[in-house]
Amino acid sequence: MAMMAKMRNLAPAFIIAVGGIFVLFMVISDSRVLQIFGQRTNDVGSVNGNPISYQQFSALVEQARQRQKEQTGKDIEEESMDAFNDQVWDALVTQELIKEQIEKFDIKVTNQEINDIIFGANPPDFLKRQFVDSLGRFNRQLYESTLQQQKKEVLLAIEEQVRQTRLQEKLQNYLFGSIAVSDGEVKRRFIEQNTRMNVNYVLIDANAVPDKDIQISNEDIKKYYDDNLEDYKVEAQRKLKYVLFSKAPNRDDSASIKNNLIAVLNKAKDDTTSFKTYIDIYSEQPYKKDTIKQTELPVEAINAFVNAAPGALVGPYATFEGYVVYKVYGKVPSKETSVRASHILIPFGSDETKALADVNSIYDQLKNGADFAKLAREKSTDHNSAKQGGDVGWFGKGRMVKEFEDACFNGPIGVVQKPVKTNYGYHIIKVTGKSSNDYIVEKLVNKIKASGTTIENAHTAASDFMYLADKGDFENEAKVQNLKVQETPLFAKDASYIPGIGSNKNLVDWAFDSDLNDLSEVYKVPGGYIVAYVAEVVKEGVKKFEDVEKTIKPLATREKKFEIAKGIADKVYSQLKNGSLQMENASSVNPIVRFDTTGNFTPMQTPPNIGRDYVFADKAMKQGLNKISEPFKGQRGYFIIKVVKRNDFDNSAFSIQKNSLRTSMLQEKKSYFFNQWLMQVKKDADIEDNRRLFYR
Repeated sequence: MAMMAKMRNLAPAFIIAVGGIFVLFMVISDSRVLQIFGQRTNDVGSVNGNPISYQQFSALVEQARQRQKEQTGKDIEEESMDAFNDQVWDALVTQELIKEQIEKFDIKVTNQEINDIIFGANPPDFLKRQFVDSLGRFNRQLYESTLQQQKKEVLLAIEEQVRQTRLQEKLQNYLFGSIAVSDGEVKRRFIEQNTRMNVNYVLIDANAVPDKDIQISNEDIKKYYDDNLEDYKVEAQRKLKYVLFSKAPNRDDSASIKNNLIAVLNKAKDDTTSFKTYIDIYSEQPYKKDTIKQTELPVEAINAFVNAAPGALVGPYATFEGYVVYKVYGKVPSKETSVRASHILIPFGSDETKALADVNSIYDQLKNGADFAKLAREKSTDHNSAKQGGDVGWFGKGRMVKEFEDACFNGPIGVVQKPVKTNYGYHIIKVTGKSSNDYIVEKLVNKIKASGTTIENAHTAASDFMYLADKGDFENEAKVQNLKVQETPLFAKDASYIPGIGSNKNLVDWAFDSDLNDLSEVYKVPGGYIVAYVAEVVKEGVKKFEDVEKTIKPLATREKKFEIAKGIADKVYSQLKNGSLQMENASSVNPIVRFDTTGNFTPMQTPPNIGRDYVFADKAMKQGLNKISEPFKGQRGYFIIKVVKRNDFDNSAFSIQKNSLRTSMLQEKKSYFFNQWLMQVKKDADIEDNRRLFYR
């Protein structure tokens, strides 16, 4: 029966979310699993001394890959496999560390607990959902009888899955035991989300203080540096210089893929088998009958589509998806029109009058029967279209400059139009076709990707360069081989991504384990393979004054502007307090003073014309209604505020919402705590990753 098949397909490898992190459940230390993999011969890495074999990791990657394929209907793209491997590796490392923590805290799950969970009143959802009908009713009798008929290995797999889930639940309960959300926290969140207020304010914008009013001396700059040393602390950083050996597909790869598709196309044309069969066998995308707009077609394909009979096979054409062979089922009316046109372009140059005379002369020749294509090749300065006799191909609206577009879409087919002026010069245009059709198609797609030979050649070139650079000089060797030496910005030890290179934790680790000018081995990166050397070492500490002096002057200037803004704010406040000034007229004190009102906003929203300013929102929450505040410093300058409207606390709404608020806040706290805890566990762990030695 189908239900039995589903049960037999249950596997002990699965993915669940814990605190926002996906954890791969696979107890690789379990003896039964290790027996499947056989003797360990090579290690791709280790976690706190516990080895992970190549066989184990490869099997996990393949399991995860197949699971993704089952869920999405698509295989992992080759160019995405490195990132996918990283996800599996991170999940495996995470699971190993969690397993260690479970052992550390002596957390156990008994066989009786497992039995009670599986056969209890509320079985696990991953089992239960197989036995729920369309009305949501759980068939317990079928559930229990099906389980009792399973083979031993299936039951062991189910028990193992339940055990791991329960172990993690117990670990979470242990970790989250002291986490709580107080009544005060819930009330604060409710107030932040639901309190609406309207605030009149006076802003003395520090940025509006004229630069001419600010005098900054060398002593001011040095004082700012000394007063803000915390801002100039730096963590250890590295900079690399590197050469990239690209593994992008080359012309041979592209030609090979195209030729393979031509062979498939020729075979399909002579075959009565449905084109869907060919798609199922040869396409890298699943079968789908689709409607495609003419404006979405490759330019070189449009003529073939316009002239295609129903059932015709056309292609292959290069698209953003790869090379595509289309089966055209027919045309359907489109809301969009495409046109095809030819033109002759005469630029203005230095003499627009002469250009106009030249283009009129050509136009007269065409009106007298001259060959448009011949004159386009001879006279047009749009060299790309001139080679094609002036043909610019098919295009939709929005693709050309307005004057050119209007002439094409409004002009009749086959008529040479009078010269049209655009920013590029004068155009003589002839519309050669119009279409208002979309097309029903089937697509056979092969992505343009690097062959094994191309990838191997890139790796060999990188290895050869590394050898020669090690024997000689990196920069000189790159120059001899005409290779571009690139440079990264400085990056920290916890960098997950190196700008210009991409993600490679091993490369980051190597950079921080190496000294200045040390040469790397070959590293695989998203774009290919690189060889690098350490070009700069920045030690942890405080940046030297000389290195940051130029950047301090604008900051010291801004600080002085805030001081001036405060003085103006104090003056305004004094007059507001003694009643000699109204807020609406505060600009009379100084032109940079501005009065405005926020309109209604909540503390969690951004007040209009102010931007994100937590101090402003906090002051507005605490300020007495219709009372003028003392000046306070915000993000942009100094504020004086008067809260003119604020709704009262709604006890009724709070009573309704407080439980759901508490639940969501508790989950936020748990997620944050778990993520921070796991980050620290990973930071403290000894993780060795040697996958680069096994995967190219």
